[in-house]
Formats: sequence, C-alpha cells, structure tokens
Amino acid sequence: MKSIYTALLQHCGAIKGAIDNVKLGNITAMLSKIEPAVKMSQGFTGKKTSKNEEFVKHVSENNVLYTMDQIRKKSPILKEMEEKGEIKIVGVFYNLTDGTLEFLK
Repeated sequence: MKSIYTALLQHCGAIKGAIDNVKLGNITAMLSKIEPAVKMSQGFTGKKTSKNEEFVKHVSENNVLYTMDQIRKKSPILKEMEEKGEIKIVGVFYNLTDGTLEFLK
C-alpha cells in the first residue's frame, strides 16, 4: 500500500503567526489556511498564545488532521483509493528538537 503523507514541523513560525492573527503582505493568505486549525483548537485548556509551546503543538497537530480531512474532501479519487486500501493518508508531526516523528490518526 502506498502512503500519502502530510507533515508539519515543530516550532512552525506559520502556526505561531496564525495564532497571533498576523496580517503581513503575501503571508496573510497562507496564514488564513491555518486558521481552521486555530479554531479547532479552542477547546485547549491552558493559555492559547503563540508563546505557549503546548498550544502551538496542539494547533500544529490539528492543522495536520485538518489537512488530511481536506485531502479526503477535495479529492474523491484519493478518498476512494484509501477506502479500497490502495493508499493510506498519513499525518506526521516532525519534532525538530529530537528528530522524531509522531504519526497522527
């Protein structure tokens, strides 16, 4: 079975920018694509700021899960292939601090 991976790096500046609702030229459009993950993360208990690394990681993981969901919604062909077991859509969180990968469902 082939896998399609969607990944995100730990300490991603784009995630922090989306949390802070940064508006800065061309980057604004990119950050708007992360906003759904910020909204998905509002149930997080604790400080919801870009300075809270736990919250940043939570948003990052939600961004990967959201991206996986969007792949399935926007590509019926890939969704069907996954349902038939021909491929697997996999989310991965890359930890920069220790080089490990966390696979998300």
